[in-house]
Amino acid sequence: MNYPSNLPASAGAGFKPEHFAAVAAERQPLGFFEVHAENYMGAGGIPHRQLQFLRETYALSLHGVGLSIGSSEPLDRDHLKRLRLLCDRYSPESFSEHLAWSSHGGVFYNDLLPLPYTKATLAAVIAHVDETQAALSRRILIENPATYVRFEESSIPETAFLAEIARATGCGLLLDLNNVFVSARNHGADADAYLADFPLHVVGEIHLAGFFETVDDASAPLLIDAHGSPVADDVRALFDRTIARTGPLPTLIEWDNDVPAWPILRAEALKAQDRLDFVYEKAARAKPSRCLRPDAPSSTI
Repeated sequence: MNYPSNLPASAGAGFKPEHFAAVAAERQPLGFFEVHAENYMGAGGIPHRQLQFLRETYALSLHGVGLSIGSSEPLDRDHLKRLRLLCDRYSPESFSEHLAWSSHGGVFYNDLLPLPYTKATLAAVIAHVDETQAALSRRILIENPATYVRFEESSIPETAFLAEIARATGCGLLLDLNNVFVSARNHGADADAYLADFPLHVVGEIHLAGFFETVDDASAPLLIDAHGSPVADDVRALFDRTIARTGPLPTLIEWDNDVPAWPILRAEALKAQDRLDFVYEKAARAKPSRCLRPDAPSSTI
């Protein structure tokens, strides 16, 4: 398969330090682990000893949350240097970041904030992705966001915005299907229609997670990308329909809040592996000439 990641096309899990003893006790039936890069920017200690064990035993994905790729301000060069040191130290199979911003004017926000989809912001994001890939000497993945508001000035569909970033920079994309479902439900859109326009040919990893249901100030239903519960049936069904089109892809279970015991998280990952195995088996029964991945669309911007 030709997807923009060196991760195995199998299920993985987000690593949590409280799971280390259970993970280290025996070989886990997972293809990879993913960690948040910012949690490992110290010089040493227990976090690095645990990460070194994971690196020696499994494929590794580093997932950034603080680079602020979508900011209108210059990237933090010190942060980029720390990311470079971390990538050089552990040689992960993948590094990914979010299509979002999280800092402004020297203030750092504990959130991944949205940006308007305009030609000006597109040019800024492309420049930031180019700078990041040059600084890290590697191809990165950019993740589609979960959104709760839309900007009136947005003039480019999100799928076209992401497709153009990938085309212009050569980066890959991280397809978060929970984000797709949450955003579609919040904006009264159709998740399958969104995916019909998504550049699946450059997806290097899929994320699955749980969401939280609440209401907004007008008492309208609102979904929050909370990462604190099992993957919803609707998101799992969206995953099934996606990999039926793409073939198996590296698939991560994110569970960052109300973290359960390791057997529960592992069981969630194995549910995803069962679906990937089904697609593998179906492909093996198909004719050798069958193409599992769609052709790359041309740029529309």
